[in-house]
Amino acid sequence: MVAAPGENMRVNADRLWATLMDMAKIGPGIAGGNNRQTLTDEDGEGRKLFKTWCEDAGLTVGVDKMGTMFATRPGTDPEALPVYVGSHLDTQPTGGKYDGVLGVLGALEVVRTMNDLGIKTKHPIVVTNWTNEEGARFAPAMLASGVFAGVHTLEYAYDRKDPDGKTFGDELKRIGWLGDEEVGARKMHAYFEYHIEQGPILEAEEKTIGVVTHCQGLWWLEFTLTGREAHTGSTPMNMRVNAGLAMARIMEMVQTVAMENQPGAVGGVGQVFFSPNSRNVLPGKVVFTVDIRSPDKDKLDRMRARIEAEAPGITEPLGVGCSIEAIGHFAPVTFDPTLVTAVRTAAEKLGYSHMNIISGAGHDACWAAKVAPATMVMCPCVGGLSHNEAEDISKEWASAGCDVLFHAVVETAVIME
Repeated sequence: MVAAPGENMRVNADRLWATLMDMAKIGPGIAGGNNRQTLTDEDGEGRKLFKTWCEDAGLTVGVDKMGTMFATRPGTDPEALPVYVGSHLDTQPTGGKYDGVLGVLGALEVVRTMNDLGIKTKHPIVVTNWTNEEGARFAPAMLASGVFAGVHTLEYAYDRKDPDGKTFGDELKRIGWLGDEEVGARKMHAYFEYHIEQGPILEAEEKTIGVVTHCQGLWWLEFTLTGREAHTGSTPMNMRVNAGLAMARIMEMVQTVAMENQPGAVGGVGQVFFSPNSRNVLPGKVVFTVDIRSPDKDKLDRMRARIEAEAPGITEPLGVGCSIEAIGHFAPVTFDPTLVTAVRTAAEKLGYSHMNIISGAGHDACWAAKVAPATMVMCPCVGGLSHNEAEDISKEWASAGCDVLFHAVVETAVIME
């Protein structure tokens, strides 16, 4: 007989918060956040702690050839496909304590609460830690879930290099988290991901829960500009081949393109490498990545085409060489209506204020949605700030979103009486 969990069933807010704070001790940043980039020693240490917590909760941990961790709580039906719940433990170089981590440890708290309440489900529950969601060290982002969904090959992923030339495959072996499971062999009944909003909308609208209906699409365009190194003081202005100037004008062009495609479009540059990066030498080479996003696929593709078409008109008059490579992409995602409804219903039942929201950031749920029904739950973050050590949430926000996740997950997994 099937029964829905009552409104009085809530997660343990203090335990969830303590778990978040304990994980934050691994790979501390310099300003209160975290630097636990993927496949670093700190990532390995965080994974080890997470595995211990999972095993203490009675879960069986498996690892695939991308290093993604799957911690399984059995269901009552051995033939039933699992409900997967998770996110990522890796961070930006100057990341916060909650981006991604809340989704993994929130999923663990769902299982811990089920254990506390003696809840059994028909479908197994699998708590998931995806490898290299951030893409900060190895581009592109959401790499492991992309391989899982068949978007990337395993060989492509293993060959990704960090700024120091180290490959993903070698670093995965080095930290000891190369698993033996074939990537993508697992089948999902459904996938849930809990995340901070990473934007200001929920807080501004005074809503506790974001019911995520869609996710923006993205293009990452890596520009390589080739100029000529020269002394900044003794080279006449009309004799310079200034790759830095070309970069600045392209950045301004990207701003214009994004503004002229409002509403529902963003664009900017977050990563730049100058060479030789000396204060009195004009750069001979500049590499930077343009990040453009929109929930409208046609608009997103038009923005890319315009940026690529207009760039030569900027660089050629300056004598600067220009090459462009698309190093990251995913199309806009529409999440599964049934799971979206489950999240909304849970928020209403629990009495939490909520609203529909489109995710401005990419998440592993975007790739999971290619292989199974998927959706997301969001909670506010202070000032909408993320990818920053000052990223902050409240214990109340964290537990409210986890309450909603708990109810949506256990009802989807079919609670057994």
